[in-house]
Order: sequence, then C-alpha cells, then structure tokens
Amino acid sequence: MTLFRRLACLLPLATAVASGQATAPSTTSVFGYRDFTQQAKWDAIFMAIPDPKLAGEHLKTLTAAPHWASSPEDYATAVYVAGKFKAAGLKTEIVPYRVRMNKPVSVLVEAFDSTGKKILSGPTPEHVDPAKDGGDPYQDDARVLPAFNGSSPSGEVTSDVVYANYGSLADFKKLAELGVSVRGKIVLVRYGQNFRGVKAYIAQQYGAKGVLIYSDPADDGYFKGDTYPKGPYRPESGVQRGSVQFLPIYPGDPETPGIASTLDLPASRRLTPEKMAASQPDQPSIPVNPISYKDAGPILEAMGGPESPRDWQGALPFTYHLGGDKVTVHMKLVQDSQLRTIWDVIGTIPGTDTKAQWVVAGNHRDAWVYGAVDPNSGTAAMLEMVHGLGTLLQQGWKPRRTIVIGSWDAEEEGLIGSTEWVEQHGVDLARAVAYFNTDVAVSGPSFSANAVPSLKEFVREVAKEVPSPAGGTVYDQWKADQEEKHERRGNKSRSTVGGENSQEVKVGDLGSGSDYTPFLQHAGVPSTDIGSSGPYGVYHSVFDNYNWFIKFADPTFVYEQQQARVFGLEVLHMADADVLPYDYGFYGEEIVSYLDAAEDRADKAKLDVNFTVAETAARRLASAGEAIRTVQENPPADAAALNIALRAAEGALLNPVGLPMRPWYKHSIYAPGEFTGYAAVVIPGVNEGIDVPDAARTQGQLGSLADALNRAAVILETAAKK
Repeated sequence: MTLFRRLACLLPLATAVASGQATAPSTTSVFGYRDFTQQAKWDAIFMAIPDPKLAGEHLKTLTAAPHWASSPEDYATAVYVAGKFKAAGLKTEIVPYRVRMNKPVSVLVEAFDSTGKKILSGPTPEHVDPAKDGGDPYQDDARVLPAFNGSSPSGEVTSDVVYANYGSLADFKKLAELGVSVRGKIVLVRYGQNFRGVKAYIAQQYGAKGVLIYSDPADDGYFKGDTYPKGPYRPESGVQRGSVQFLPIYPGDPETPGIASTLDLPASRRLTPEKMAASQPDQPSIPVNPISYKDAGPILEAMGGPESPRDWQGALPFTYHLGGDKVTVHMKLVQDSQLRTIWDVIGTIPGTDTKAQWVVAGNHRDAWVYGAVDPNSGTAAMLEMVHGLGTLLQQGWKPRRTIVIGSWDAEEEGLIGSTEWVEQHGVDLARAVAYFNTDVAVSGPSFSANAVPSLKEFVREVAKEVPSPAGGTVYDQWKADQEEKHERRGNKSRSTVGGENSQEVKVGDLGSGSDYTPFLQHAGVPSTDIGSSGPYGVYHSVFDNYNWFIKFADPTFVYEQQQARVFGLEVLHMADADVLPYDYGFYGEEIVSYLDAAEDRADKAKLDVNFTVAETAARRLASAGEAIRTVQENPPADAAALNIALRAAEGALLNPVGLPMRPWYKHSIYAPGEFTGYAAVVIPGVNEGIDVPDAARTQGQLGSLADALNRAAVILETAAKK
C-alpha cells in the first residue's frame, strides 16, 4: 500500500471517532502533556500505518519453520526482524550471547502395569488425522525436536508413580497428609495453576526422582471444546513443552546470574556445576519431561492406591487414583547440554531533548516449535508497530526520548535473551523510563494488560484511543469483557482494589513468565505487558502454527493491527510526554492495600509482627504521590529534574540485597512467587515470611520494605517542593 493510501486511512479513522466508534483524545488534558494537539496528529498518522495484511505476511514468514533458540532457523528469524528494523530507519544490531541450554538427543517414557505388561511405549508423536477437518500441514516437519523440558538434566529412572494433581505446594502437602510419599517415586502432575518449573522444584524437595507433566483435557482439551483441527483445543497427542528452570530463583543463563553472557566472557566468570550445586541453583537435578494426555491416560488408568481427592479429578474417563503401586514408569532422557549462541535484535531511534532517557519495548522471537501465537503473534504486531514508527520518521517526527526495540531470543528457555541484555546494560537502564512488553499478543479478541500501579491509568488512556475491530475502542471492549466475566461469576458489584476506581477496567499485576521480569524485578524499570486472548489449547505444541492461527485466532489479522497500535501508542506517548505519566498516589494506595491483606494473613498465622512502620511509609508514599501529581499537572518549563525524580522513585523501591534466598530479585513490591512462578506475589519479602511462617524474617522484611517506601517518598517530596 502506498504512503498516500495509508494516510488516506485517516479519514475512516476520523469518521469512526466522529460516529462514536472510537474516543478522540483531548488535545489538552492527556496526563503527561502540556498540550496534546501535536501528539494527537502524530498518533493519527501512526495508527493508519499498521497493516493487517503485512502482519499476516510477517507471521507466515516467521513461522515457516520450527525455530528453537540457537538453531539456524532461529538465526534466520533474527535476520528477518533486523531487516525490517533497518527498513524502518532504526539503527539495528544483532547482539549474540553464549548461554547454556539443553537439547534432547533421545526421550523414552514407557510404563508397565502390575503384571509387567507394557501399557505405554512413548512418547507418542504429535499427530492429528490428516483426513479429518483439514488435518495439519506442519506436524510432520523433520526439524521438530522431541517434546522436552528446557533445563531438565539427562537421567534414567525406573519407579512407581504417584499422581500429585497440579504439583502445587498445597498438593504435595495434601499427599503427605494422606500418607502418600513421593520419595523415590516418579511424580505425574498436570499442567496449570503454577509454573512448570515450580512443580519440579517442589517435587525435588519432597524427594521425587523424576517428574512427568501432562496436559489434562479438563484444562485445555476436549472438556473445553472441540479439539484441533476441528476446534482450538489440545488434541490427545498434543504436548506442552516448556522450561523447568527454577524461575523464582533467577532467570537467564544458569551459569551467569547477574552477569551478561557475552561472547568474550571468560570461563572463570561462569559457575561450575559444583558451584551451582553449592549455591541456590536454578536448574533441577532430577529428570523432567512433558507428555500428552494420550500417554498419561494409560498410566493414570492403571494406577492403584486410594482415590484422588475429588477436586483432583481430571476429564479422562475413569477415576483418578493417587498411585504409589501398580504402575512402574521407566524414563530415559539423553540431553545435549552445552553453550550455545543466541541472538537478540536491537533497534534504536535516538532521542532529541533527553537523550539520556530510554523507552524500551520488546517481544521474544524464539519458539518451542513454530510459535504462531507464542510468541510470533507478538513479533508480527511489533514489526507493524516499528513500520508505523518508521513512517513517522519519514514524516519528520523525532522522539524526545531514545526508543529501544528488542527482539529477544531464548525467552522460552528461561527469559535468557532479555535477562542477559538487561544484565549488560544495567547502568543505562537506570535511565530507562519504561519497558513495554508483549508476548502472546493475539490468541483471540479479548484484550488484557498488566502493569506496575504507576502505569495502570497510562495503559487505560492508550486503550481508549485505539479503535477495536469489534466496535468502539479497545477500552470499551476490554471493559465489556471484564463485566461479562464478572456477571458470569455471579458478582453483583465491582469491588475497589486499593485506590482504584471500581468502574475502571482492572489492570493486573506483573508476576513473571515473560521478558518484563528482568526489567522490572531486577533493574527497577516501570513495565507493562499487553495481550489479546481467546480459546487457545495448543500452547507450546507443534500445533501452535500458522494453520491454527488463521483458523481460530485472527483470520484477518485485524487484532494484530489493534495490538500494533496499542503497543505503538504506549511507546509514542512515553517517548514524547513532557512529564512522565506515572501515578504514584495510586501506587502508594495499592501498597497500603497489600499491607492490610498481609496483616490479616499474619494475624491468622498468629505471627507476632508489627506493621506500623511499613504502613506509615506506604501512606507517606501515597501522600507524596498526590503532591507530585499536582506538579505533574502543572509542570515547570524545564521538567528535566522532575522527570529524573519521578523515575528515581521507582528505582528506590529496589532492595539492594534482594529477596531472602533469591537475591537476583530486587523489587520490594513485585516478584514471582517461590511456589507459584507465574503469579505475582506482592510485597514478596513480607508475604513469603508469613508463609514460612517466620516472625523474625517477616519483621525484617517489613523494615526493608519501609526503608524502600520512605526512599521513594523522600524523592517525590523533595521534587514536589522545588
């Protein structure tokens, strides 16, 4: 499409605004801007550029071959992305790192019943009938690796099997209460409710000698709806791959926590296996592998022992038992673990007024197999966002702040590419004012977002400006989706969370599992994460491919266009705002609510701890946030010092010594839970002290939290007085 035709798209957009399908932003009252008039013009030009057809072409190219991190096909995607960055006018480089990853040589999982009869000879290949419902054109590519778990060691074990539901800490405790030991056994757990690496982490602590993880049809298979290729859910042979790195300990290259694994890093800077074992490693020591529910079925059906608790029952057509006898499983995993080269792609647009400040945005590119939804729906959206920025550059636009766009590699193996880059650029990132992430950008039409509290209203404002393919704005559809879900749960009224307006859409908190983790939780960069979801049962399988995407996710790629627009406006608004649009008043109120909830938990645990100092500090931060808000709305002519202070307040929330037993995580307000992995644990030092329970540890963490909150409050109070 020519530039003339693209700019002609502004007319329908203007018509949509006039007809009420989209909300035109105020030209004077957008938070962070003295006058939004010029920005509104740039926004309109930008939003006309992301093209659904081009997004589809990007996705088809990126998913043409399996592209596991470090493979030649992975490098080809790096070259493709770099070419698009360069074409848009970004200064572009491909940045290599040398990191340790395992690749399967062979995988054997077989099972025998109590008579010694073999009931499983697996794993069964991922395959659907090519004669039914169009089949799948991608499933038989010889480059597809055997289904495996990243970070699993090699190992050969033979033992009885115990079923442990989702493998949560509560599930393992329940087994112990029921008198079922997993010591020396192979544990069979289903995917869901917590990060897969946490399942292995807990099983190892309880003495298991191996772990098998399967996807139960109750969670993403036929119980949910028609299976692929007829419907979007997991077929019986579908396997969910994934890393079992102990993410809550630290992400990135397992041998270099806190150090960037550059090509010239001397071997002496790497942890040896002995040093890793002597410290708190982020790798399991027992073999772990994923299987399909087709392969899990014979094991579960033949298991003895007592019936499982009824809420542990999945959707396979027989009663689940806890096992411990009757079934023996033999696992033999041969892994090739070595240093491998991965490639980040970094594109930069230099800023003008404040070159020392950065706005960073990113998405990972590597996939377990094809990765149409995860992650390349995000890469396609990001490339169309970059396309839009390139058009603005051609029109004479130059951002105030430097914009850095990252295409991260080896995220699937443990957030490796982004973590190594963050560890390499720690000094620079002290000046980064935001990190915007997308990963699974599109698996359906339902928009969602997570963010630090200071950026939750910022995300809402952006969503109010972007038209939705379903009509109205992205914000309108987002709110309607949330209200529908709320009604389905039978709730009559919306509750207020912290200081949040109960009528606003709920923006979630950031846990982990994607590339915002090193930016926020290690480097203290305020972050957001956006996506658009729908029925999606082929996560991390061979079936997450272009064929599935065009059948079930976004056949016309209009949601790819939507996500490119939202992602781009986040970058544009943060890059060009006169004053950084952080809301510290709301941040403080959220923390007050976190402390109130934690105090209730401590009381129930009968812990003798005093919350007064931390609660006083949180209220002080909320008050300082309200005071600085007045200055933000009426900023001085030169706002440079104000912006520096605003950014420094988030950085002050880092605890230099990190969390107990996992010092890589330094943010005092958000971290992945030690026993959840994906889900955020708020004020983690305090809440995990309560979980132990340990009164002295909890009290110490309340003191550290109060120190961080007071540091941030002092910065804001000082800036508000100038």
